[in-house]
Amino acid sequence: MDNPAYAALNGPHARFAERRGRVVRYQQDVSPWLGLPDAPGPDDWADLAALAGPGAEVPLPGVRVALPAGWELTFDMEGVQLVDDGVAAAPDPEAVRLGADDVPEMLDLVERTRPGPFLPRTVELGTYLGVRRGGALVAMAGERLRPPGWTEISAVCTDPGFRGEGLASRLVLAVADGIRSRGETPFLHTSARNTEAIRLYEALGFRLRRRTRFVAARVPG
Repeated sequence: MDNPAYAALNGPHARFAERRGRVVRYQQDVSPWLGLPDAPGPDDWADLAALAGPGAEVPLPGVRVALPAGWELTFDMEGVQLVDDGVAAAPDPEAVRLGADDVPEMLDLVERTRPGPFLPRTVELGTYLGVRRGGALVAMAGERLRPPGWTEISAVCTDPGFRGEGLASRLVLAVADGIRSRGETPFLHTSARNTEAIRLYEALGFRLRRRTRFVAARVPG
């Protein structure tokens, strides 16, 4: 859980992995996340540079070691990881399963609400649920990282015109119910500055497990 992308790509999500040495990343139309070993050495940084390509910007979730010489830090944000601590998980009668045919609408909703990275094949990572009003997708939530025994809830978003109805909370509980039904434990990430979201998740039964960092860096060259 301290290195969830690495654990997921070496476990339940291995079928989505691209590898070079000990470095793994998701296929580029699935997710931007990648995984480094807990204590990356010079060979690991060299493999990451070769995998990403000169000048590429790469996310380094959870990395707390100093960047090697020549790497440029491009993004650094404090985050939090919250885990299920008595979430009242339950199916939702209005929630519908989303799939490949729904991706254009999902991408449009993500563009308007900015919940975090969502790419054309992200929907393949797990179960995504949505709420439709008048036939239009107005809210969704789904599953992303899957370190063994755990599943991350992600892409939680609601169209601005439908906020205040509790749709996000209901979808989080419905996704958590599906995760629990597999015998796994729900968790999620958000910005440490997003106090409103943190209060919501804590009210739903999540608790703070640890603080982390969302970092991105540019490959030399």
